[in-house]
Amino acid sequence: MVELLIGRDLSRVGLIAGWGRYPVYLAEALKQRGVEVYCLGVSNHADVVLRDICDVFAPLGLGKLQTAFRFFHNHGLTCGTMAGKINKKLLLHPYFVWRQLPDFYTIRKFLPMFVTRKKDLRDDTLLTAVVEAFAENNINLLPGTDLIPELLVKRQKLTRRGPNAAEWKDICFGWAIAKEMGRLDIGQSVCVRNQAILAVEAIEGTDECIRRAGSLSQAKGFTVIKVAKPQQDMRFDVPTFGLLTLKTMYESGARALAIEADKTIFIDRQDVVDFANLHNIVIVSIHAEDSKKEKSPFPEFPNELIDEIEVKG
Repeated sequence: MVELLIGRDLSRVGLIAGWGRYPVYLAEALKQRGVEVYCLGVSNHADVVLRDICDVFAPLGLGKLQTAFRFFHNHGLTCGTMAGKINKKLLLHPYFVWRQLPDFYTIRKFLPMFVTRKKDLRDDTLLTAVVEAFAENNINLLPGTDLIPELLVKRQKLTRRGPNAAEWKDICFGWAIAKEMGRLDIGQSVCVRNQAILAVEAIEGTDECIRRAGSLSQAKGFTVIKVAKPQQDMRFDVPTFGLLTLKTMYESGARALAIEADKTIFIDRQDVVDFANLHNIVIVSIHAEDSKKEKSPFPEFPNELIDEIEVKG
């Protein structure tokens, strides 16, 4: 199979894989379409199963940009994509940068962030520098969602139950806060109960944010809102949701989730929906204009569930 995107032959693609299910999901989807996948797995992050899925797999240290460029050039690759998380908490470890034994190119590129401190360490700052570094070496990093558009979830109610009145108020309240956190490049998720913010995601990630909210909320039933940044670059740090995070929600007492339609990657979709329905958790994918509506555009109960409730009543 040969696909063309913005005039490029995408029969062979490079994949830079971090932590999580998303790189695995993306590699499997590309292989199903007949695309050759050449994977660089970030050390201590990438899932080992990628070795069996991809045509070529090689480990990559965090400070080894020149190794990455050679890998792409040696395999004749001019296009690639990044997928998965990097544990940003590592940046706080003493002497982290030098422990990576960075190559000269990496030192030069990230000198303003880690040494002179002329630039900050926000996600957008760091990942934009990575994208620019690849571009300087004639390698174009594309959004994974351009390669596999169906990764993005459309506007819909994904679960049988929709948000009740209180959950919808929390969604609308939290949406604006989450967007502002994204604009500041702090995080993508907030946890809300009774229109009060329980927790805001920062460097710890979504799951730890949810666990913290659960530890603070004495009563179960808070709501999680996860959105894209207003300035979202779809090549990196795209909000992603899967089964592991849903299980964290359930264990922590969250009972509703709102994600941003057409801007959120939704993996393990059927497993997520089945688990949510089993545990009566709401999942809706909405647009910004929905968050300004007084009432939810999605019914709390489907007709057959209303009938069941009336019979039991």
